[in-house]
Amino acid sequence: MSDLDLQADLKLALDVADVADAFTLPHFVDRDFTVDWKTNQTEVTEIDRQTETLIVNSLVAQRPDHGTFGEEHGLGGNETSLWRWVIDPIDGTSGFVRGIPVWASLIALTHDDIPVLGVVSAPALGFRWWGGVGLGAHVSVRGAERSISVSSVTALGDSQVCVTHNAGWDRLGLTERLVSLQQQARRSRGLGDFWQHMLVAEGAMDVAVDAVGVAPYDLAAIQPIVEAAGGTFTDRHGEATHLHDTAISSNGHMHDKVIALLS
Repeated sequence: MSDLDLQADLKLALDVADVADAFTLPHFVDRDFTVDWKTNQTEVTEIDRQTETLIVNSLVAQRPDHGTFGEEHGLGGNETSLWRWVIDPIDGTSGFVRGIPVWASLIALTHDDIPVLGVVSAPALGFRWWGGVGLGAHVSVRGAERSISVSSVTALGDSQVCVTHNAGWDRLGLTERLVSLQQQARRSRGLGDFWQHMLVAEGAMDVAVDAVGVAPYDLAAIQPIVEAAGGTFTDRHGEATHLHDTAISSNGHMHDKVIALLS
């Protein structure tokens, strides 16, 4: 993987993120959409569906040999290709529909189910993050770009952690352990979705524990950015994958301790 040249794919992903942002942000501001409910009791809007169509069409036009997989429309493009774009058109739809600006379009490129490139664009926040194999990790804040890296905090008692609790942690019987993690940290927050992991990549947070029940399209763009920033990204058992239903990112120093607590 270290020999991959992903610069052209990164440019494409950033260009497509521009297209997505230009569509999603005005609808968020104008509140001109309706809300439906999926069978899993999560919100969806026509903006989610239309944004995914825009992203997929833009990617397939430039990479006709690649496959795509999105939250709203599933598989597309060349379904047999080892190269696949994984898309969450609006990560944080529950915030989007309530006027909370913590939402983003997630665009990842995977090869044989391994994420190699990710773009996370949050236009309502004015932030965009990207990174991947051989690309480093970067953030753009209202047009000002800089490289990012994880923190150097080594002790849980000195750390800032972000925990997203949901009923899935209750079903696993691990809620008390989540609380224990928060109590052991210097400070705990609950920011959720993509943002908690991007703050780990930036070095602002030291550990982020996601909700139980996340899907590949929630995580595929996150993993390569965190890893390119020098961090560690795994499921709650310590496996470095975006394909399972839990996700923990960290600066790496306390990762084993967090996994031991939550696995």
